[in-house]
Amino acid sequence: MKKGENEPEARKSNRRGGGRPTIADVARLADVAAITVSRALRHPSRVSAELRTKIDDAVAQLGYVPDPIARALASARSDVVGVLVPSLTNVVFADVVKGIYDQLRGSSLQIQMGNTHYSALEEERLVSVFLSQKPSALIVAGIDPTTATRKMLANSGCPVVQIMETSYDPIDMLVGFSHFDGGREATRHLIDSGYRRIGFIGARMDPRTQRRLAGYRRAMEDADLFDPALITTTPTPSSVTLGGQLLADALGRTPDMDAIFCNNDDLALGALFECKRSSIQVPQRLGICGFNDLEMMAVAFPTLSSIRTPRYAIGQRAVQLLQERLADKKVDTITDLGFELRPRESTNRIV
Repeated sequence: MKKGENEPEARKSNRRGGGRPTIADVARLADVAAITVSRALRHPSRVSAELRTKIDDAVAQLGYVPDPIARALASARSDVVGVLVPSLTNVVFADVVKGIYDQLRGSSLQIQMGNTHYSALEEERLVSVFLSQKPSALIVAGIDPTTATRKMLANSGCPVVQIMETSYDPIDMLVGFSHFDGGREATRHLIDSGYRRIGFIGARMDPRTQRRLAGYRRAMEDADLFDPALITTTPTPSSVTLGGQLLADALGRTPDMDAIFCNNDDLALGALFECKRSSIQVPQRLGICGFNDLEMMAVAFPTLSSIRTPRYAIGQRAVQLLQERLADKKVDTITDLGFELRPRESTNRIV
């Protein structure tokens, strides 16, 4: 009897050639990606029961036996943790990166940084580059990847921690806080302080800014105070100078505005400077609240209210999560570290 004469038809038709079946043969027969087959064989609990059944059936039909040498080579990973953030100069992300480095101190793992420049397409490119180097893990800022990026991260075969936000649908693990809730809390604080014509100024308008704006709108609508004329935004990157310009524009359109929620602290400080130049009393004539609570907010005159975000702690916790996952420990999928309202003189209005 000739070799292969009685071999099942499925087995013959799904192999590239003669010889030992490969993981690619299994993937073709199961109609999935090869990396999915690899994950199912190495970590069955990480794929759905339906996928495991399809892959197990394909393995049985082909008589596939994993090559231990090839598996060892394929599973070899560098001691690098890839970190992708939208800015390396923004103090907000500098604090996060400091937390990452401090938590990794003394570890064998090394950091490889990537700057996405707030571009989803640049993030997609960098994720592809980083994954080609087989990192031990990835830390990625944000929850708004392209479809291609999400697919690459989901199929990466390594721990992935998304940071700076919360979501009900993380790719793997997530640590951050709700920007929507933060924007709503800042606006509620201004309402509770007696302000009614509360404006919003925002720059760059990246997804995090959009969620803070949505929180502002919800709080204003809940209080029956919402007026779209009170919103002033620009795609221009944020700066202190821009904060002053945006406030001047907003007051020019809506001179009865009596408070402003600024998307970040740079804009809030610029708004305060504009009030000084224009002899606008803060907080009596105009209340100001920022977001992130950078050091300057507590030393401004008057001191500026803000939403304090746990930036350093997010960096630390992201590393803790991936270290625990690499040690095969059970970890929480979603970690919400919350935020804290820091009310100061700029909103301490005597009604």
